Parts: sequence; C-alpha cells; structure tokens
Amino acid sequence: MASRPKRRAVGSGLPQAPGVPVHRGEEEEEDEVEDEDEDDEDSDEEEDEDDESIHEEVNVEFEAYSISDKDYDGIKKLLQQLFLKAPVNTSELTDLLIQQNHIGSVIKQTDVSEDSDGDVDEEEIFGFISLLNLTERKGTQCAEQIKELILSSCEKSCGKGLMEQLDAHLNDTSKPVGLLLSERFINVPPQIALPMHQQLQKELAEAHKTNKPCGKCYFYLLISKTFVEAGKNNSRKKGNNQEKEELMFANAEEEFFYEKAVLKFNYSVQEECDTRLGGRWSFDDVSMKPLRTVMLIPGDRMNEIMDKLKEHLSL
Repeated sequence: MASRPKRRAVGSGLPQAPGVPVHRGEEEEEDEVEDEDEDDEDSDEEEDEDDESIHEEVNVEFEAYSISDKDYDGIKKLLQQLFLKAPVNTSELTDLLIQQNHIGSVIKQTDVSEDSDGDVDEEEIFGFISLLNLTERKGTQCAEQIKELILSSCEKSCGKGLMEQLDAHLNDTSKPVGLLLSERFINVPPQIALPMHQQLQKELAEAHKTNKPCGKCYFYLLISKTFVEAGKNNSRKKGNNQEKEELMFANAEEEFFYEKAVLKFNYSVQEECDTRLGGRWSFDDVSMKPLRTVMLIPGDRMNEIMDKLKEHLSL
C-alpha cells in the first residue's frame, strides 16, 4: 500500500505538518539568541528566505512495508520518542514487534533519487504501526513495565478509583487488551495514518481467523502524545472528565480514538522532556506542556473510528 501526501517544507530541513506544535531543542534556542545579538540584518534576510521556503510544497511518496530485522533501530527510536525516560525495555519491545511481523508495517520513502540529499537513507523508517497483545505477552518484561507505567500514572493523576478500573481490564484474561502503537516523525502528515490503520485491522482480523498471535482484541490501549497550553490549570478535569478541547494531539487522527474511549486520562511528561527526544514545544509562540493521554477503546468501536479516519483523512 502506498500514499502520496504533500508535506510542507521548513527551511532546508524536514517538513513540518500544519497544526502541530513546533519542536525546538534547548541548544537550538540558545543559538538563535546569539545570532540575533550578533547580526540583526543577516537575520532579517534569512527570515525572508525562510518565509518563502515555508510556502513550498514537496511531493514525497511513502510506501508501507512489512516489519523486518533491518527496521530495529528506527522502531526503537520511535518507541523512545513515546516512552522518553519511562522504565520500559524498548529493546525487548522492538524485538517482539519484529518477531510478530505478520502484523504491522513501517513507512519508508520510495524512489530516493541520486540527486537527493546525501543524508537520505532509503531504509530509514518515517513511522510504523503495530500492536502488542498485553494479555498474550503477560510476563514479558516490557509488557509488565508498560502496565506498571500506566497504572501508576493513572493513580497519580486520577486517584485509586480509576486505577482499579483500569487494572481490572488489564488483568481480565477473557477480554484481551492490545497496546496499539502508531508512531511517526512529526513531519509526516496524518493522511498516512489511514491506510496504515486499515491494513493493521485487516492483519489482526486474519491473525484472529488463523489463530496466530495477537488476533482480535476486546480492548485497544493507546498512549498518545498530547499537549496543553503551559500554565493552564486543568487539575479539576482529570480522567474521563478531561475536555478534548484542551488537548492537542501530535498524531492528529488519535483525536477520533479519544472520542470513542471508555476510559481516558492524562499524565505529564514535562520533566522527562529535557532530552534530545523531548526538547521544548511551542505553538503560535505559546508554550505547550507535553502530556501522554492514555485511552481504552472497545474493539467493537474500531469500525466507527475507521469511518471517521476515512471521512477526514482520505486524499
């Protein structure tokens, strides 16, 4: 399966999807301050050039491939982007996703020309999608660590009541829970998510039909990268009372999963975002506080979500 989304170019680097906070590392911010102090005129000229390049559109073709051993480094990097400093064995998790390659896909750029930037690696992955069945993988270190992370974060953010509800779902072996993992570089637009999710649902249905690992899950668990305006007091709106309007989703399509979730809560990762993978975030010059939003979605609502994705993300 392949798609041809248009990406908005920013400077000479990677493109930035519209409607997503601008990611800026600490070193980058310090360099900008120094440049302004040294030479305002040069800065103004560069700004004009950047303004012109912002409006350039570049056609980039992506294609999805089955997950393989050579995708290890790329998948692990994207998992680290999700979990940051959390004590989750991303090496083991990556190995498990590769082992069960009858489900899941990676996104790669196709037809990388010889004239393209020498830094472009035709094997570099721009995103991936897969699922880890937490019920089937019970006892593996990464699965237990993920459950512990979610439950402890839930108790801290929402109290013991909601945590006990979530714990009951995670330990009900008659209703398997699958951790849905859909990660990509922030530069890749949300339109690519539609064929990825559709393909995954087909693969899961086939796995269930042929009695392969993963199969059809009763619940899907999703950990989404989200943001709220820094300094905004949302302490009174925790758990299922969290207003969707306050949240911005790094993966825009995950808002539709949020709408169908029967259990959801947020926890802050601000203290973990001082690393290269975290950095600082802003949107229209407004500082944003990074969160993780956890959602539990019944499997029988996935068709509705796929219809929503089709409605809003079809090219």
